[in-house]
Amino acid sequence: MSRRDLFAGASGCLLASGVRPAPAPESRLSRVEAKFYEKLPNKKIKCVLCPRECVIDDRERGFCGVRENREGTYYTLVHSRPCTFHVDPIEKKPFFHFLPGTLSFSLATAGCNVNCKFCQNWQISQVRPEQVRSVDLPPSRVASTASEYSCRSVSYTYSEPVVFYEYMIDSAQATRRLGIRNAVVTNGFIQPEPLSKLCEQVDAIKVDLKSFSERFYREVVNGELKPVLENLVRVRKAGTWLEIVYLIIPTLNDGDSEFRNLSKWLKRELGTDVPIHFTRFHPEYLLKNLTPTPTARLESAHAIAKAEGLRYVYLGNLPGHPAENTFCPSCRRVVVQRTGFVTRKLELKAGRCPGCQFAIPGIWG
Repeated sequence: MSRRDLFAGASGCLLASGVRPAPAPESRLSRVEAKFYEKLPNKKIKCVLCPRECVIDDRERGFCGVRENREGTYYTLVHSRPCTFHVDPIEKKPFFHFLPGTLSFSLATAGCNVNCKFCQNWQISQVRPEQVRSVDLPPSRVASTASEYSCRSVSYTYSEPVVFYEYMIDSAQATRRLGIRNAVVTNGFIQPEPLSKLCEQVDAIKVDLKSFSERFYREVVNGELKPVLENLVRVRKAGTWLEIVYLIIPTLNDGDSEFRNLSKWLKRELGTDVPIHFTRFHPEYLLKNLTPTPTARLESAHAIAKAEGLRYVYLGNLPGHPAENTFCPSCRRVVVQRTGFVTRKLELKAGRCPGCQFAIPGIWG
């Protein structure tokens, strides 16, 4: 398959196309044994990949819909079967302190282990793999394609990489052999052991922190907050580069008290140097009744986080806003200038401000 054919094969799955792809026949699904499960009596299994810990009968699937029990052996159905992939600027993930100004080969399979009512990629995250068209893209091909398109990294994104864990790990190992880095865009809803092994294989993790409220997670996300917070601490302690996105949804998670409590927690548990992106919500999926986030709410979150001592606070989906830029905390010089997904100017020298030599944390080269 040529590179042109490869990308043409995924074009029907691009979210921007507005065209629902033809279903994939069951024969196109993978049959690779899954990691992180326990065998139970009567051919049942217990999945221990994410905190749901689904107990699954023979010929049934877990909540994510992409992992299936076949006579007491658990299989991933999406290994090497991405349903969408693109070459993106790394700023789109968004990562602001990880290889700025570079391209990232980004991919996803069907499936997710939560059900956010505001999901922007619900066409692939909330379906089973038979319901979308996928292509055969083994880890070695992920690596070679990323290299061919001069991508400095591969990003596992769009849906939820936890549910295609085995494919992600195998691809990360293949790309590392070519000197290509790996980044994960995740909801952070994963068990400690698989997260620890993931941190050993990838270079950066961005966690979408949906709210700082258990009630919000229960009612709007169909998940849990506590495991996500615990995993933020684990990623930080592991030394894997970490950034956080908080999508501000009007009337649901946009109170000043929540911003303040979140900022205090971040400072106490993670320190002041983990970047947080407060991002503008646009109506999507099951929350089309709400309005886009007012700029004033985003700026309030930014001001509160800065007042609490967080050094790297950004605003997303507001192209041209000054809070897209990275400022040196010491001398206030703009060391990285951005507009939307484009890095306009990168003035760091060996990760330091060229003016006062203050070290800006991140992976810069």
